[in-house]
Amino acid sequence: MEFRGMMGGLYRISEWIMRFSTINLLWVICSIPIFYLLVSGVMAQTTDQLISVLILMAILSPFTLFPATSAMFVVVRKWVTGNEDVPLFKTYFRGYKENYVASMLGGIIYVVLSVIMVINYRFYIGQEGTLEYLSILFVALGVVLMASLFTFFCIQVHLHMKLLHVLKNSILLTVGQPIRTIMTILTNGFILYLSFFQFTFLIPFFMGTLIAYTTFWQFNIGFTKITEKIQALEERNNEADGEDGSADASDTFTEKAASVEEKQDNAADRK
Repeated sequence: MEFRGMMGGLYRISEWIMRFSTINLLWVICSIPIFYLLVSGVMAQTTDQLISVLILMAILSPFTLFPATSAMFVVVRKWVTGNEDVPLFKTYFRGYKENYVASMLGGIIYVVLSVIMVINYRFYIGQEGTLEYLSILFVALGVVLMASLFTFFCIQVHLHMKLLHVLKNSILLTVGQPIRTIMTILTNGFILYLSFFQFTFLIPFFMGTLIAYTTFWQFNIGFTKITEKIQALEERNNEADGEDGSADASDTFTEKAASVEEKQDNAADRK
C-alpha cells in the first residue's frame, strides 16, 4: 500500500527513523565493551583511571568498534547509492562477517599510529624552545589521521582493494580533497557535539548512523567526480592512440575508481 501526500511523507520519515535507529543499535550492541569503557571514562575520578580506560579502549577497539563500524558503513553505502530497501539485519551482519579481518587489521594500524602521535605530542610539548613547536606538527598529523579514518571505512566497503592500498588511498584522498575533508570533519564534529552535550539520546539511536551517512554521502560525491575525470582522461588518451604516460596517471586510487567493483552488491546477488 502506497501512501501519498502528508501521510506518505510521515511514513517515509518514520521509515528512515526506523532504519537509522536499528543500524545504530546494532552498532552499539556490537561495540558494547567500548561504550561501557566510554561511560567508565566519563565517570573516572582520577587521571590514572582515565588513562587506564583509554588504554583498554585502544586495545579493544580493533576487535569490536572497527568491525561494527565497517558493517554500519556497508548498510549506509547501500542507502546512499540508492538501494534503500535492503534487509537491515542480514546486510549488517553479512558486512560484519565479510569485513571483520580487514577492519580489525586496519584498526590495529590506526590505533598504533594514534599512540605514536600521542607519544610524540606529549614529548615535544614538554620541550623548550623551537622543539616545542613540533608538537603542533603532530597535532596536525593526528587530525589528518583521524579524518582519514572516515575515508578508510568508505573505501573499504566500496572498493576491491588490499588493506595497504585502502590505508594509502585513505590518506591520499583526505589530503587531496581538503575542502571535502574539512566539511566532513565539521559535520561529524557537530553531530558528536549534539550527541554528547545536547541530546544524549542520539548516542544509542542515531549518532553512528548519522556520522556514517554524512561521511559516505560526501565520499560518494567526491568519488563520482574522480571517476568522471578518469573516464574523460581515458577517452582523451584513447583518442590520442594511447600516448606514453597515460597508464601512470591512473596508478593510485584514481585508477581503481574507473573500474569500481562493489563487493557487497556482488555478494548480495549470490545470495
